[in-house]
Amino acid sequence: MTLAQRYEGVLDYFSHSGLSTKSELNYSDAFSLLVAVMLSAQCTDKRVNLVTPSLLQAYPDAAAMSKATDGEIFSYISSVSYPNAKAHHLREMAAMLISDFDGQVPSTREALESLPGVGRKTANVMLAVWFHQPAMPVDTHVFRVSTRIGLVVGARNPKDCEQQLTRHIPAALCADAHHWLLLHGRYTCTARKPHCDECNIKNLCNNYAKKI
Repeated sequence: MTLAQRYEGVLDYFSHSGLSTKSELNYSDAFSLLVAVMLSAQCTDKRVNLVTPSLLQAYPDAAAMSKATDGEIFSYISSVSYPNAKAHHLREMAAMLISDFDGQVPSTREALESLPGVGRKTANVMLAVWFHQPAMPVDTHVFRVSTRIGLVVGARNPKDCEQQLTRHIPAALCADAHHWLLLHGRYTCTARKPHCDECNIKNLCNNYAKKI
């Protein structure tokens, strides 16, 4: 099977699978999504969704959050991973939105990555989910699944993985493909004991082919 055939088969399956292309994070606007994505680093969406309602009720926009202290923000997010660092980044991010972007979440990668606590993956999530741009966020699920299937070969890091995926996935499908790969990794192609018997693309999977 050629690489092109593997991509074609995987994308064709997911395109007709009915699998969700929406984030499992809860949000209502660009600011609440950015806050949720920042909190989700090395933390489950389920946990983030438990803390964001009260956090965003207290600080619904950049103006409100920028006036909070790290400790005040920490009190709302103490149950997520790395709460001290995230509280600090959230306050600094909100302050920079006020000082540099008129309180609005910017829509370019460069501007997003200039915000404290916002790296390439978070910027890509904002571009793909909120701004509907052809971005490919690579988290642990996307990296694992794309490598196991054989869509990505020898990727050294998430950026390398992203570049290989975007080289072969049509721009119009990038945002959806991110969600397909992520959810497939979260529920089927899990890190430990992947559910190969339940996988509908195992015939396209390089890793599965090595098992049989």
